[in-house]
Amino acid sequence: NKLLAHPPDEMSHRALHALTIIVTFVALHLPAVHSFNVFIDGSAGTTGLQVRDRLQSRPEITLIDPPDNLRKDEATRRSFMEKADAVVLCLPDDASKQAHEWLTESGNERTVLIDASTAFRVDPEFTYGFAEMCPGQRELIKNSKRISNPGCYPTGFIALTRPLVEAGLLKKNQGLTVNAISGYSGGGKALMEIHEAGEAEPWGAYGFNLAHKHLPEMAKYSKLGKQPIFQPQVGSFAQGMVVSVPLHYDNMGGRRLFGGRGRGVSGESIHKAIKDWYGEGGFVKVMDFWGNSP
Repeated sequence: NKLLAHPPDEMSHRALHALTIIVTFVALHLPAVHSFNVFIDGSAGTTGLQVRDRLQSRPEITLIDPPDNLRKDEATRRSFMEKADAVVLCLPDDASKQAHEWLTESGNERTVLIDASTAFRVDPEFTYGFAEMCPGQRELIKNSKRISNPGCYPTGFIALTRPLVEAGLLKKNQGLTVNAISGYSGGGKALMEIHEAGEAEPWGAYGFNLAHKHLPEMAKYSKLGKQPIFQPQVGSFAQGMVVSVPLHYDNMGGRRLFGGRGRGVSGESIHKAIKDWYGEGGFVKVMDFWGNSP
């Protein structure tokens, strides 16, 4: 499952990596100037600190920061948003929505806004920041002024299912389950403190109300159109994530690739559809097929 193995932090390391790539895309495609000013709103949090760590060595990017005693001051934040070429919001959902309103109210059409929360992931005015998701997505990200960073679990789920929907192997509105386990750093500072104090159980499940905040983007960008039954879990390891989607051959179609319902569908043919979708480029790596095809 190398395709889906990506270490998390507060939003997950894979999602954080995607965010860094998005910011770099934006910097490289802004009008030619000597350097690009980037403001991280929420830079003192777990996500903000790691975004800073990844961007501060980039020679084309200048990080601009308010004084520590003013980093939560509204007037100061508004001012830094206006002077930045790109703003990265590392904030809770409601705070991200407010910051977006400020930029919209000011009439600023120059500054690129990149949001790390779940607030805008299915908003049609925002471009979803999963560059390898489908042909053309990378260009959309490069040219967008409003970008939502993909979630950690959805990145894995979409990476597996979108190619199969496009190939006709999965039907739209098909019911699926997704089983996933993440390292404890995905829960942020509070959960990290519990685990690092040795007070946590070695494994725990959550999300039993089937209303996890990642479900809408899973349904939309997989093109399934139906939310899966999502079973997230946390293990007693700091970083790492595995996302698995069980499939029944009897429920799969093969109209485009294999000529008829279920005919020719196998582990090997599923692997081929995913391998062909991602090719050899980008940051998604598909392992070679190693199983026995029935």
